[in-house]
Amino acid sequence: MDPESSPLQTSLIEHNSEITTGNLWFFVVLFLVILVINALISAAKSAFFDLTERQIRELDKNHPDKAKIVHELNKRPKKLEASMLIATTLLHVTLIIIGHYILKFWLGVDRIHMMGSWLNAANPIEVGNIVVMIISAIVITFILALFGTLLPEKHAAVHQLQVIRYMVKPLSLINTLCYPMNALLLRLSNTTENRISTAHNTPYTTKEDIDTAIDLAVTNQSESSIQEAGILKGIVNFGDTSARQIMRSRMDIMGIDIDCDYEEVMHIVRDSGYSRLPVFKENLDHIKGILYVKDLLAYTDENKDFNWQSLIRNAVFFVPESKKIDELLREFQLKRMHMAIIVDEYGGTTGIATLEDIMEEVVGDIKDEFDIDEETDFIKLDENHYIFEGKTLLNDVCRVIGESTNFFDEVRGEADSIGGLILEMTGMIPPSSQEITIGHLRLKVISATKRRIEKVSLQVYEN
Repeated sequence: MDPESSPLQTSLIEHNSEITTGNLWFFVVLFLVILVINALISAAKSAFFDLTERQIRELDKNHPDKAKIVHELNKRPKKLEASMLIATTLLHVTLIIIGHYILKFWLGVDRIHMMGSWLNAANPIEVGNIVVMIISAIVITFILALFGTLLPEKHAAVHQLQVIRYMVKPLSLINTLCYPMNALLLRLSNTTENRISTAHNTPYTTKEDIDTAIDLAVTNQSESSIQEAGILKGIVNFGDTSARQIMRSRMDIMGIDIDCDYEEVMHIVRDSGYSRLPVFKENLDHIKGILYVKDLLAYTDENKDFNWQSLIRNAVFFVPESKKIDELLREFQLKRMHMAIIVDEYGGTTGIATLEDIMEEVVGDIKDEFDIDEETDFIKLDENHYIFEGKTLLNDVCRVIGESTNFFDEVRGEADSIGGLILEMTGMIPPSSQEITIGHLRLKVISATKRRIEKVSLQVYEN
């Protein structure tokens, strides 16, 4: 110890020695506990905000009590995010303070004084304390980044549902405890955002705004420019489109009964022109597998008794109607599959969706050498008059007439096709003399059976 130390420095040395010997391990344990709490919150935050609809449905089925809390927290995600931000900030500050004292106690006043002396400081103790503070800040920042954020988030990505099951109740508790602070934080944040938006005349951008901007960016009306604009609009709306909106409906599915003989199978294969066909037992609600036509190439000369059922592939991919097609595309890539069976809430088959159907949502209709032009779903009579098949999907109708894909959202209800839209609005199949007006569009049923609308006339009028 410096013989010229002041009485204040001597008092600090004695006080520091007493704290070091009595409480060092307490502070170390407290530091580790808070670090673990911070890691759990980071893992929970990562897991919660990355939850998919499928995982939420799995929670509903297996852990309804915890799924109920998830649904409650999902109602106000900004509030939860603010609460977690407040909690982690408080924990970080606490860790930095405790870490600084641990390092300070561990080094001791003599070493701190020595650091200040090496720097030829007039007051070695104060300068040494500043050096210790800088060192502790660097070390604790590294510890927080690695053990408090990076590793927990990696763990949450692998064990997402497990993390949610254990942490959803603590998250709800944090959300409740931080209520006064997060309410104030959200109010200040919203006020600031509104003022910035008003000052710079930059309101929030909607998808309709993006669609309009894309239309304005098309400087000429050439076919290639219109096609590029359509692709950009498809990309913008890609994540909001459900499998139900792109699927081929149950009425249009070409399948094979598992009890058919080989001669019937070959006849269906030749007539359909498809490379993959679902195989069912009795009806399409009991799909047993998928038959790949290429698997039949080596057996084209077999007789009607050939056991073609041995060629059926049992890996069938079932997805709910509500699944978004961006998720469906990722699952197609992961599972290396090209076809999914779309099922309703009761498990019944409502349609099929293929990789080609997803791609067509972005690039438009894809025609191969087997597609026939006459089989298109609409006829263009003039610039503003079209005849559509009743089964034509509303998304396709919007693309054909040049409207945004959410044009019918306010009136469509549960309908996905133009025929279904008319049924949704009228509650029946209207007579051919009745016209239905939606904005600047006028719809009229041209032909229908007792069960379905077959053809619809659509005229576009100037706004």
